[in-house]
Amino acid sequence: MASSTSFSAPRSRSKKPLGKMADWFRQALSKKPKRILESSESPSSDVSQPSSQDDTPRLGLSSTSSPTPQPTHVGASGSGRWSKDYDVCVCHSEEDLAAAQELVSYLEGSAASLRCFLQLRDATPGGAIVSELCQALSSSHCRVLLITPGFLQDPWCKYQMLQALTEAPGAEGRTIPLMSGLTRAAYPAELRFMYFVDGRGPDGGFRQVKEAVMRYLQTIS
Repeated sequence: MASSTSFSAPRSRSKKPLGKMADWFRQALSKKPKRILESSESPSSDVSQPSSQDDTPRLGLSSTSSPTPQPTHVGASGSGRWSKDYDVCVCHSEEDLAAAQELVSYLEGSAASLRCFLQLRDATPGGAIVSELCQALSSSHCRVLLITPGFLQDPWCKYQMLQALTEAPGAEGRTIPLMSGLTRAAYPAELRFMYFVDGRGPDGGFRQVKEAVMRYLQTIS
C-alpha cells in the first residue's frame, strides 16, 4: 500500500505543471485568432473608406445642381428681339385696313408668333396721331410699308414712310416695302434704293415679308 501511494504522489504533482502548460497554450491560441481578426478588420476599415468616397458623387451633384444660365428674354433696357415691344409695325392707309389685318393675322399666326403693331388696334385711345405713329415706329424692330394707291394718297402714310427712313436711313432690312396694286413706275422715289416685295404673288407677298422680318431678328438675337 505504501509503495503504491508513493508512486501515485509524484504523478499527481506532475499533472499540475502540465495543466498550467495546457492553459498557457489555450490562452496563446485564443489570442492569435484575435490578432488575425484585428488584422482582417483593418482591410475592412479600408474597404469601408469608399463609403466616404460615396460623398464624391454628392459633391459632383451639388456642383451640377448649381443653377445654369438659362436663356431668358432680354428686358426693355437690354438688346435683342425683346428690347422692343413689337417685331413689326404695319403702316397702311385706312382704305387698306382689311389687307393690313390679313397680313397681321398671317404674321402673328406663324410659328414665330411675330408681335405686330396695327394702328387702329394698338394705338392708345386719345393719343395724338403724330406721337402714336412715331412711338409705333420706334418701338418696333421692322416696318412694313403696305404701298398701295391709297398709301400714296394718304399724308399720314407718307409721314410714316419718311419717319421710318429717318430712323433707319441705311434700311438694314428693317424697312420692308410691300407693293400691291401698283406698277413699278409708281414705286415711291424715296424707296428706290430698296428692294420691294411684290404683292402679286399667290400669298400676296406675306411669306416674303415674314422671312425678311425673321432674317433681321436673327441678326440681333
